[in-house]
Amino acid sequence: MSAPLETRGLRINVPGRVLVDGFDCALHAGEFVAVLGGNGTGKSLLLRTLAGLRAADAGAVNLDGGEIGLQPRRLIATRLGFLPQDPDAPPQGSLFESVLLGRFAHLGFWETNGPADEQRAHAALADAGLGGLEARELATLSGGEQRRAAIARLLVQSPAVYLLDEPTNHLDPAQQLGILGHLQKLTRSGAAVVASLHDPNLALRFADRIWLMSGTSSVDDVPCDRLEPAHLTRLYGVDYLETRVADLRVMVPGPTARSR
Repeated sequence: MSAPLETRGLRINVPGRVLVDGFDCALHAGEFVAVLGGNGTGKSLLLRTLAGLRAADAGAVNLDGGEIGLQPRRLIATRLGFLPQDPDAPPQGSLFESVLLGRFAHLGFWETNGPADEQRAHAALADAGLGGLEARELATLSGGEQRRAAIARLLVQSPAVYLLDEPTNHLDPAQQLGILGHLQKLTRSGAAVVASLHDPNLALRFADRIWLMSGTSSVDDVPCDRLEPAHLTRLYGVDYLETRVADLRVMVPGPTARSR
């Protein structure tokens, strides 16, 4: 399998602390990787570094074999899409106009969106459960609707690599399953997905492997079928137990679990 996104010896620092050190990874086409870790362990910084939005403190991030920091942002946007944890700007304009912005990187100089681009936008809105709301102003949407609008814009961008920082924020359980299920479907068509999550069971249900971040500079790369309760106990500082619901593995804090 090809690896459109790779890191070599990646280091991420914050003042007085090294969050990631010596991280080597290869994200392959067709993979869904979940990122798990407690608050402040560096999940968001890792994703922003992989997206080329902050410089690595050491090591390299390569997109399609070239160092990402040396590539034009417009070119990067045709290959890599990033969903931040929170909006980068206040919501403005209509839902349809906002989602259609995802095609910008694919347009030539002076080129405008055509029928095919608009069709992509309508399809993305339907995939995000927002079909029929195209004319709504973004500012009038609920938090969950705005989150799904941002995901729809990313779907319209149609990159090879999706980096999503807590994509299930503000979403109810049905919407979480729907969005993650759609991302999983994209990997079956050859896309690569990395998503930070707070729920280990969503990671077990949809991901192929998991990057475990404890904030101690190491990132453990664990296939989902090898994830154990002990991994989560070390990660979150509470005791976890494993059970089964139908054919699903489920991991939950034990009945006497206490924060350490």
